Amino acid sequence: MTITFKSAADIDGMRLAGRLASEVLDMLTPHVKPGVTTNWLDQLAHDHIVNVQHGTPAPLNYAPPGYTPYPKSICTSINHQICHGIPNDRALKSGDIVNIDVTVIKDGWHGDTSRMFVVGEGSIAAKRLCRMTYEAMWRGIARVRPGARLGDIGHTIQTFAEGNGFSVVREFCGHGIGRKFHEEPQVLHYGKPGTLDELVPGMVFTIEPMINAGKRDIREAGDGWTIVTKDRSLSAQWEHTVLVTETGYEVLTVSADSPPPALAGA
Repeated sequence: MTITFKSAADIDGMRLAGRLASEVLDMLTPHVKPGVTTNWLDQLAHDHIVNVQHGTPAPLNYAPPGYTPYPKSICTSINHQICHGIPNDRALKSGDIVNIDVTVIKDGWHGDTSRMFVVGEGSIAAKRLCRMTYEAMWRGIARVRPGARLGDIGHTIQTFAEGNGFSVVREFCGHGIGRKFHEEPQVLHYGKPGTLDELVPGMVFTIEPMINAGKRDIREAGDGWTIVTKDRSLSAQWEHTVLVTETGYEVLTVSADSPPPALAGA
């Protein structure tokens, strides 16, 4: 597969899809509280995407080779779940952390973003993991500019995460995105500076580090989708869709209530 480069018109379409995905998370934020089920959050998101935004939830029935169709419209990964958690009837409880991953298709373009939420009163350790993972993502984003390499992004994220006592999941990574949910290139969240593909204006991809409080080893939970930490330690993830511009980067998955950038020291 080859990397696709987006035109100005393409980028306008992706900017809209990205904003809509972020607005789904804005809408869900006040509902993420103790006693609420992830099924309910999924239903809220589905109804908003379909009936308000007149879009399509990309995860619903998504079936890459070797997978059964994904049964829900968003992914909700709780505590030691790393990614691709399937919404269900389990009620969230105070102290949980949950990643909500939203991808909206609008006019054929995909917008992909995720945020971490601390439910009720989270522990100091859980809040630190979420905060540091957010900063790791932004440190990676800050490396995006023409002439840089994908390895620069991964190295920056890995060095920051491991320097703060965390580990980086290696089996899952960011990805190119556009008219397809997953395109080239793969965007690793670890690596060596100066390696892998050179960044060129018009490239669009996600940066979505998965950071574990314990070891980086993973396993599948048994439902065909959910990935968890092998040692059951907490895991956090944040995700933005990013465009390489002529002078740097533009984050496409932003909206009125997006959390502010975390670029301290980047």
